[in-house]
Amino acid sequence: MLINLTELFTLEGKEKTYTPDIEMTVYHGPNGDYKVAAEKPVTLRIINLGGKKLVVEGKAELTLVIPCDRCLEPVPIDLDFDIIRTIDLGESEEEREEDLDEQPYVSGYNLDVDQLVCDELILNLPMKVLCSEDCKGICNRCGTNLNRETCDCDIRPTDPRMAVIQDIFKQFKEV
Repeated sequence: MLINLTELFTLEGKEKTYTPDIEMTVYHGPNGDYKVAAEKPVTLRIINLGGKKLVVEGKAELTLVIPCDRCLEPVPIDLDFDIIRTIDLGESEEEREEDLDEQPYVSGYNLDVDQLVCDELILNLPMKVLCSEDCKGICNRCGTNLNRETCDCDIRPTDPRMAVIQDIFKQFKEV
């Protein structure tokens, strides 16, 4: 959803609260795409500081379905985070790039709420997602989910120095 910011420029110190809905159904993150399972409207309070500067304060709550890092089962992750950003619409694109303060969520005088939430999600995603603390993961040979069933794979670790000899044995087994 886009919020038009021009109505806030009429008076310095003017403040307005918005509660837009999150319209994205899939979050396209750096590690993959995650389905948005549930979301609440974002609460944003935008304050005019004067001189085309705005402060955006808000709160977002949503649930993403992220695969477990060990067994790849989908895990719902509840995310609840605060948003605090300062927007300077007086700066040019070149000045923002020099300051490394790119704002892809601002286009002209419009604030893209979904893009703002996406930028904050990158900072609030968990480092590791597990379906349970004792998740066994998947077999690295056959791909069986070891939480649900067992497999008969040889689990002895192979010595990489013996790989050449093992290849020779495999050739003789085929004959």
